Amino acid sequence: MDRRSFLKQSSFAFVAGSVIQPNWGSSGYQEKANVRLAFIGVGLRGRNHLQQALYRPDVEITAIADIDPAAVKESNQMIQKSGRKAATVYSGEKDFEKLVQRSDIDGVVISTPWQWHTPMAIAAMKAGKYVGLEVPAMVTLKEAWDLVETHEKTGTHLMLLENVCYRRDVMAVLNMVRQGLFGEMLYAHCGYEHDLRPVKFNDGKQPYGGGVEFGEKGLSEAHWRTQHSVDRNGDLYPTHGIGPVAEWLNINRGNRFIRLSSMATKSRGLHKYIVDNGGESHPNAKVNFKLGDIVTTSIQCQNGENVVIIHDTNSPRPYSLGFRAQGTEGIWMNDGNQIYLAKVSPKHDQWEPFADYQAKYDHPLWKRFEKDAENAGHGGMDFFVLRTFIESVKRKLPPPIDVYDAVTWSAISPLSEESISKGGSLIEFPDFTKGKWSNRKPVFALNDDF
Repeated sequence: MDRRSFLKQSSFAFVAGSVIQPNWGSSGYQEKANVRLAFIGVGLRGRNHLQQALYRPDVEITAIADIDPAAVKESNQMIQKSGRKAATVYSGEKDFEKLVQRSDIDGVVISTPWQWHTPMAIAAMKAGKYVGLEVPAMVTLKEAWDLVETHEKTGTHLMLLENVCYRRDVMAVLNMVRQGLFGEMLYAHCGYEHDLRPVKFNDGKQPYGGGVEFGEKGLSEAHWRTQHSVDRNGDLYPTHGIGPVAEWLNINRGNRFIRLSSMATKSRGLHKYIVDNGGESHPNAKVNFKLGDIVTTSIQCQNGENVVIIHDTNSPRPYSLGFRAQGTEGIWMNDGNQIYLAKVSPKHDQWEPFADYQAKYDHPLWKRFEKDAENAGHGGMDFFVLRTFIESVKRKLPPPIDVYDAVTWSAISPLSEESISKGGSLIEFPDFTKGKWSNRKPVFALNDDF
């Protein structure tokens, strides 16, 4: 039975905190009673995923790993509060290597600083464990190829936990794209435009703001993430934007990225934030940040579409992922939540609100699981992304956002760094599928099940 037939015949309805009522369907599929998960990295993001897992009665948490005793303590308190026994704790920096060898683990959720993503994922895949990996998948192109090679050698699956692929509006747009409402796709725009200065700096006592410390004196993401802005100049966080766009354009499934070019503005925002909040005499005011405040990347696709990605995390601005879908029949933009369809919109060359279209073309997944997603973070997206990972493990199926997607979307970071270092030169995009993209079929969110 092929994947699409299986997904059409198998259906699972679950309400958080209730007993799962499986629909056996005509496939005769027998679900695994429980999924045994381990969590590597239980900081703020890791605990978000942990909470979603704890809502499910079919999930056991067998082990957690983190070097922060406070994070481990809070995580086990969450686990015990849910009526489960405390998880086994691994607290050493390399103890994840011991954790993944346990026989009572089916899948591992990794939510650690970026530089640990690849070595932890590889260790888990080599141990035969499904991997749910936070974004980005890796930092370097070598790591990207290492992830692909490990998957192909072991047959173990990796899912990138890109929650924005499940954002309600972009899934409605995906539904419209697949139904031809935009005609033939020509162009997409996306990005990560988010003032992260209060995330990159804090007072060492709270995770967001209150000071201008980072590194050893910083807390949470300021402890590790800010150093990337010191050392690197490129689109450091592309997957929130490019993930949904890749699904619109069938990237790695009948289409692929073939080359890109990136440019960066001068770096001013982080230094200014330090001076404004800590004074010119603060030691961090002397730090030279390599990351340009606004990084613009243009990508060409095999099938003739172009994509523009904006990375802007150092500027004062409201949050936006800057989505835009443009086809031969119309355009949608999330800034302003507006749409224009040439043969549908009532007035020529005039925007209309997207709300009615979103309701009409709401994705079947959202229609089915809207109530279940109410208790999840990021507007419900976190429910869907972890549900998909758990169901992939449970059904022993390849995840719909697989290792090839993970490395393709994440590779924009090192490729943009290379392009910027070469004055915006065109850089060829690696084909991580090694030609398989031309025959692979779309699998993401084909119906209300998976």
